[in-house]
Amino acid sequence: QVQLVESGEGLVQPGGSLTITCSVSGASFNLYHLAWYRQAPGKQRELVARIANYGHTSYADSVTGRFTISVDIAKKMLSLVMNRMKPEDTAVYYCNVERVYDRVKYWGQGTQVTVSS
Repeated sequence: QVQLVESGEGLVQPGGSLTITCSVSGASFNLYHLAWYRQAPGKQRELVARIANYGHTSYADSVTGRFTISVDIAKKMLSLVMNRMKPEDTAVYYCNVERVYDRVKYWGQGTQVTVSS
């Protein structure tokens, strides 16, 4: 059974940095795409960054050049390093894995990230 547990919730000042992580169990990384989504109050959940099972990374335009997604296969950990953060980055961030062969998605419980002075 796939289980995702996020950590790294925090309050950051504008311009600051934060790293959030997701511990992944029950999923072989070569069979899943991994991603971070976020949902701000009153808005739809949106894709932030994605790393395909073959390693290709992609980012939302709003975070390109500021956020970096990475995977530590040995630790079974997905990370999102967020730099030069803006108030509009405030949201609940969700870890996601998508099984390649049938596109079934699994979600973490979410972690709150707040950017405010």
